[in-house]
Amino acid sequence: MSYPNQNPYGPPQGQQPQGQQPGYGYPQQQPAPYGPYPGGGMPQMPYPTEMPGGVKAARVMLFVLTGLNLIGLVIAVIGLSGISKASRNLSSYGADTTDTSDALSLGKGVLIAAIVLIVIFSVAAITLGLQFANGSSGVRIATIVFGVANTLASFLLFPIGLIHTALGILVIVFVSKDDGNAWFSRPRY
Repeated sequence: MSYPNQNPYGPPQGQQPQGQQPGYGYPQQQPAPYGPYPGGGMPQMPYPTEMPGGVKAARVMLFVLTGLNLIGLVIAVIGLSGISKASRNLSSYGADTTDTSDALSLGKGVLIAAIVLIVIFSVAAITLGLQFANGSSGVRIATIVFGVANTLASFLLFPIGLIHTALGILVIVFVSKDDGNAWFSRPRY
């Protein structure tokens, strides 16, 4: 004696109950509620109309980095002024101190290079921060490159540059996330 199939979901695959047509008795599959899409993929998420929170945070961090750079610029200019004043005082005494004057000249060169770098980083941060509202993927890539360069430069002044290191890494992370990518790759009209 054979018992009927006890499987409530139908016969095992490959087997049909006797006397039934293939596919008969099985419910039809409902079409997807969002309709067919080209390529058969999932529907794409709509582009954001408002700047995502992570992108806003990265923008604010760029402005904070600019403010910190300007504070560093003021300190570097004051230091350069002090070294120049010490160099003039040393030469007015007429003493033969070539080692001291060489050290002062080296200090001037280092401070001038630091001032130039601070100005470049400040201008880049302000420019990128202002371009976030209407920027394209090029602004996103430039911001990531800026974050990497800022982080690497902050390692030179590690104890003091720790804030720059943290902010540079956060800028990279927030701009690299999916919502940042969606914001910078949105269509512009």
